[in-house]
Amino acid sequence: MQLDMPSVVPGGVTMTRLVRDYVEVANLTSLDEVIAQLTSLRDSLPAEAQAEIRLRGDDIFGRTLAVSFYRAQTEEEAACDARYAFAGLATDRSLAA
Repeated sequence: MQLDMPSVVPGGVTMTRLVRDYVEVANLTSLDEVIAQLTSLRDSLPAEAQAEIRLRGDDIFGRTLAVSFYRAQTEEEAACDARYAFAGLATDRSLAA
């Protein structure tokens, strides 16, 4: 999932795209370890991360805590995104004609 935020577009406005990323907290044996790892993760995230925590899994394969958060795109992700940014526009315009 991606969230669009203020990249350079016509008019000189600077925009940034954020990407939803996940971290699983697994194989911890005590509550203190879970709290320490989650606190460390929270402290390393930027303010706009909008972090959420969920319990994932089932009784057969086990359960883990999953933390999802927004982060800035890497340069590689941004370059890939830029190559395909206008790919859908040509199709949309041909349908409208």
